[in-house]
Amino acid sequence: MKTLAIASAILALGISAAHAEYPDRPISMIVSYSAGGGTDIAARTLAPFIEKYLGDDASIVVLNKPGAGGEIGFTELAQSKPDGYTIGFINTPNLLTIPIQRKARYSLESLTPIANVIDDPDAFSFLPSSNISSLEELIAYAKEHPGEVTYGTTGLGSDDHLSALEFERKTGVKLKHIPFPGNADVRTAVLGGHVMMASMNISETIADVHEGNLVVLGQMAAERWDGAPDVPTFREQGYDIIMGSMRGIGAPANLPDDVKAKLEAAVKAAVEDPEFQEKAKQQHLALSYLDSKDFLAELQSLNATFEELWKTEPWVQQ
Repeated sequence: MKTLAIASAILALGISAAHAEYPDRPISMIVSYSAGGGTDIAARTLAPFIEKYLGDDASIVVLNKPGAGGEIGFTELAQSKPDGYTIGFINTPNLLTIPIQRKARYSLESLTPIANVIDDPDAFSFLPSSNISSLEELIAYAKEHPGEVTYGTTGLGSDDHLSALEFERKTGVKLKHIPFPGNADVRTAVLGGHVMMASMNISETIADVHEGNLVVLGQMAAERWDGAPDVPTFREQGYDIIMGSMRGIGAPANLPDDVKAKLEAAVKAAVEDPEFQEKAKQQHLALSYLDSKDFLAELQSLNATFEELWKTEPWVQQ
């Protein structure tokens, strides 16, 4: 009995030591969209600061897993071992709308929300040569040319897609949807003239607006984002549409509590780091921190909203 007790004590100490040493090998951070897009930029900007607050031995490798509106990356994250060595960005609404609109290999319950980092309003933008520089001009053109205004998004059921559908409902116009793997692809398509309009988040649009590459028609926020104070909201222009994308850190379900706590503390410290905040400003990241509890509550609330919307106004034709 005495030998057994000693062995048990040694085992317990070994387990505690192993947990205390987390992380002792590289951590993979999955980004479910293409390189160069808003989520990818956020991940690569934030990762070094999470490393900083996880400890001297921490190392995070960003892995892009684009496709199927984010489903490929979300699935890989959900199906990974829940040991803290695979984390990833989880994006609304795609994270929630994909399992609603089709059979998916993951669900909200198969993930552990760690913390939200960004809440980014949607926006519509055009090339300056399009001669469409306002919502009224877009509506007038679309009514004269039904179905001819092509717009790019990050996929079916994305915030970019839902915002365009809501705009169609509010205005009575008909646009043509062209989905892409990520926002970087949407940007390339609109700048190259392959689609007329980009439906993207304002943070992913504003740099091109400042450089004169794009004209933005408005942002779908309740109030103007401080990174784009000169861009009016859709609501200000008479169209009550609020839509955007939350982007936060998640992990597989059943993550050990101590690992979750360490990750959450590191993300919080990273977001609050003055150097990160300055870099986030330079990268046009719309920061909006939520801890794990509030992030989960917001995701559950949004999920209920999207489930109800799907019952009455499905965004994919069955």
